[in-house]
Amino acid sequence: MNIEDLKQLTQFIIDGQAHITVNQEICKACESRPCVKACPANCYTFDEVTGRLSVVWENCLECGTCHIICDKGALDWSYPRGGYGVNYRLT
Repeated sequence: MNIEDLKQLTQFIIDGQAHITVNQEICKACESRPCVKACPANCYTFDEVTGRLSVVWENCLECGTCHIICDKGALDWSYPRGGYGVNYRLT
């Protein structure tokens, strides 16, 4: 199973409260931006013109890769509040 197959078997229960926030000041100092490259759901984009990292937390697969790979501490990541987030349906 690849990530595209998983997206088709996934339901998101969207919370109005973000479970990922970005410290833009810390993020600006990062040159490699591993979160953009490592996120399997492609939740992160970096705008070279504005120098801002954007996150679409509503599509997050809750794997935690971004939190682990960000060595600058620019991401504040937690699981969504109870009852919200990703709901995998693997059958």
